[in-house]
Amino acid sequence: MPHTCLYFQVHQPNRLIPYDFFQIGQHAFYEDDGLNAEVLSKVAEKSYLPANALFKKVIEQTHGRFRMALSISGTVIEQMQHHRPDVLASFQDLVATGSVELLAETYYHSLAILHSRKEFERQVERHLEILESVFRVRPRVFRNTELIYNNAIAAQAETMGFDGIMAEGVPWVLNGQSPNQVFRAPYVTRMKTLLRNASLSDDLGFRFSDKTWNEWPLTAEKFAGWVKDAPGDVVNLFMDYETIGEHQWKDTGVFEFWERLPEAMLAEGVSWVTPGEVVDLFSATREYDCHWPTSWADAERDLSAWTGNVMQQEAIAKIHRLEEEVLAARDPDLTHVWAKLQTSDHFYWMATKGGTDGSIHQYFSPYSTPYDAYIYFMNALGDLQVRLRRIREEREAGGARSGEL
Repeated sequence: MPHTCLYFQVHQPNRLIPYDFFQIGQHAFYEDDGLNAEVLSKVAEKSYLPANALFKKVIEQTHGRFRMALSISGTVIEQMQHHRPDVLASFQDLVATGSVELLAETYYHSLAILHSRKEFERQVERHLEILESVFRVRPRVFRNTELIYNNAIAAQAETMGFDGIMAEGVPWVLNGQSPNQVFRAPYVTRMKTLLRNASLSDDLGFRFSDKTWNEWPLTAEKFAGWVKDAPGDVVNLFMDYETIGEHQWKDTGVFEFWERLPEAMLAEGVSWVTPGEVVDLFSATREYDCHWPTSWADAERDLSAWTGNVMQQEAIAKIHRLEEEVLAARDPDLTHVWAKLQTSDHFYWMATKGGTDGSIHQYFSPYSTPYDAYIYFMNALGDLQVRLRRIREEREAGGARSGEL
């Protein structure tokens, strides 16, 4: 009988104002702070606060036998610090129970690993620093943005000292194997790879309220039975925290389901474990040889959610091309602004996919069209380039004056 490892992603991006061409060089604040606060508060009231209260109650009722993990991005921690410190306090209370493990990720929820190892390491270190500052925790397990993963990323995470890494269990990489085992990437010596059970995770994250699904309505007891009968050592259930109350609304019965599920699992003899406990409990018995970057996004489970069209490719290339010049400016505030523009959501909103995936991209986008997302981003980026040029010119002028003296 497998154990169950549950982790939720908690992330909010910084949305941009409708930044037009004529603001370039004139307006150096790009974010729609009012909209960011509004969305955070809406999600907090519908999801974060009631879910935190629910899980804290369940942890107490089960005397800590219910365990879970959270991956909280640096950008959402910043938003909570600025707009809703009460929500951040509720996460701190939940972590303080000792039954909730925190995971490491890139501070800005970025695609940095695909473009710059140096910038990737800087962002992961910054995330570790804010977790230590806010939660007094230093994670052992790494979760890259949107579960983006391949052999090289696994090797990089091991080099940085992590004991485990999370990834999507992609069928064409698994090649018939069950994701419910603990794996090891080629060329790593000790770090373990935990693979998301896509089918069971999506039952909770996507199909739960679908009345056309032949398993609707899903009960806690039915789901616990599925997990009990699953093969392997551990069933990894990975999803967005907003699944509870935001993506699956309160009137679907999602809160009642999650309140019953921990006890239903325990009644079936299924134990809850955190990612760090999985690393300690199980040996890596199989190799997961993933040459190409995969993710948990869209039907393709690849990078096309962020790099599928030329707008996305150009925007990503241009923001990362500024790395050397931004770091040379030695301006922490400007570096922070540049890094926030790396947040993966900016490129996700530029996707032009159709069908179900296209609808999901549009659902999460604050803009009318992908082209608006591209234009506002590129105009903000244009202003950032003007600021960098001014810094460079001022330094060159200062250097010239020093030479004259």
